[in-house]
Amino acid sequence: MQNGYVKVEQCVSKMNRIKTVASEQPRIRATSPPPPARHPMDIQVGGRLRQRRLLLGMSQKRLGEAIGVSFQQVQKYERGASRISASSLYDLSRALDVPITFFFDASDGAAEGQGGLESAEGRLLKREMLELVRSFGRLTDASVRSRICELVKALAATEGGGGGPALR
Repeated sequence: MQNGYVKVEQCVSKMNRIKTVASEQPRIRATSPPPPARHPMDIQVGGRLRQRRLLLGMSQKRLGEAIGVSFQQVQKYERGASRISASSLYDLSRALDVPITFFFDASDGAAEGQGGLESAEGRLLKREMLELVRSFGRLTDASVRSRICELVKALAATEGGGGGPALR
């Protein structure tokens, strides 16, 4: 009996040593890999998508329903976090009533997506411009539209902007 007790004691002692050694070693934690870097073209296409959607006054939910995806997926497209397949790009161009090339047009600041985060002031300016364009588009009287254009040009000139590139 004494011999059995010694063996049990030896096993317990070994187990305690293993536990001590295991607790002294650094634990390796499983970490998820960093998210893949967003490609500048995905960011540009997403930005153009968002720009057009806002110009039309369309919600992400409504756009998602039109192309058969969730509003969360539309958010990912707009941030450039998800790439847009060719068929989805085709569906988007039809839902937003623009040619597919609209999403790749570099004339409206293609490098904008590459420039990093926009300032709060820049986002506010874009929002105000979109609201102005939306409202302007609802005007039916050509003479009123013409007078508004002249007014905006005159106001911009008095602030020293000289009309700026957006008004020329």
